[in-house]
Amino acid sequence: MQPSILPVQILQIGQLVILSVPAEFTTMVGRRLRDAVKTVLTTGCNSRFGSNVRIVIAGLTNTYSQYVSTFEEYQVQRYEGASTLYGPHTLNAYIQEFKKLAEALISGRSVETGQQPPDLLDKQISLLTPVVLDATPLGVNFGDVKEDVSNSTFKRGDMVSVTFWSACPRNDLMKESTFSLVELLQDQNTWIPAYDEDDFCLRFKWPRPAKLSPRSYATIEWRIPESVVTGVYRISHFGASKSLFGSIRHFSGTSSAFVVE
Repeated sequence: MQPSILPVQILQIGQLVILSVPAEFTTMVGRRLRDAVKTVLTTGCNSRFGSNVRIVIAGLTNTYSQYVSTFEEYQVQRYEGASTLYGPHTLNAYIQEFKKLAEALISGRSVETGQQPPDLLDKQISLLTPVVLDATPLGVNFGDVKEDVSNSTFKRGDMVSVTFWSACPRNDLMKESTFSLVELLQDQNTWIPAYDEDDFCLRFKWPRPAKLSPRSYATIEWRIPESVVTGVYRISHFGASKSLFGSIRHFSGTSSAFVVE
């Protein structure tokens, strides 16, 4: 199923202009679109762009609609032309709309959003079993340490491992945050982030002790890099648990502090 409504977007950062397109453009399509937009931006008495304006095409943004080829490429019907879904004049349509956006950018005029793409999230079919319940043993809270660091002092290249009582990560994917974090002690009373899941040296593992068990735990492993700054560190875990009635509660936990020499 292919989208029938496509979003286009233009962004400006100084003399850098970014054209956000929801498809893969051939090189010639990209050249023609950039030339058309540059002509609009650099002509006219109200233009604030000089000849050194840089126009960048950011493909595959906001949605995906396969390829866009030129009229000539479409006639040949090789891979890109045959994958241009909306016909041989697709490029002309993009040029037309981006010219409108460029003119509005120069004049500071607002642009009508137009018809919005339909929201199909409620029509998605998922075969993934939903999270029913998260639980911990009696007297244990989510985020409590199950197995703490093995030593108080480590060296570069060592593996530091901590296991926390946790909950299913699907309760909150932590898109704007992280499940695991290595923190460095600064000024004797302030913990600052040092490494998170963007770093290859840090791994987050989440198992259940049994397939149908509501209990689970998270093991965070940190392979201390050679470039690490010596100091006092700790490992923190963040997550969200689900109750039997469906409410979601966030939690966190930290390991004992340890020294990296």
